[in-house]
Amino acid sequence: MRVLFCGINPGLLSAATGHHFARPGNRFWPVLHLSGFTPRRLAPEEQEELLTYRLGITNVVARATARADELTAEEFREGGRILTAKVERLRPDWLAVVGVTAYRTAFDDRRARIGPQDRTIGTTRIWALPNPSGLNAHWTAESMAQEYARLREAAEAPPTP
Repeated sequence: MRVLFCGINPGLLSAATGHHFARPGNRFWPVLHLSGFTPRRLAPEEQEELLTYRLGITNVVARATARADELTAEEFREGGRILTAKVERLRPDWLAVVGVTAYRTAFDDRRARIGPQDRTIGTTRIWALPNPSGLNAHWTAESMAQEYARLREAAEAPPTP
């Protein structure tokens, strides 16, 4: 797997449908396509197709909420421990945490910024991406796609010795 994308937690619609980023206003699927990760815009119900592009998808926290701010810091920390074990088992080239605040809390890294992180999990490198929620008005779909494309380019580059 090239990249394992990791959302914060399932929203209520995602929990009901079983599909990641299922809410119509969420920009994950359009941004994934605009950034060049997929040749066309996938619908949430097509998430299994990600595997054909050597991509995966998961969440930091499994509990569904209407808003991510309903989660506790301890849920994030426990989610970070579970996610670490998952990454150690799956060994993707990159873990892409979709939401820098979630990354900061789950991995106790208050200074993390959008982009590649110094931390690794085994040989897996980590990239913090902007949260594609419609509530994240600081980022447009176009500016998010540029950041996601930076990750795609890094994931396509040959490993450095």
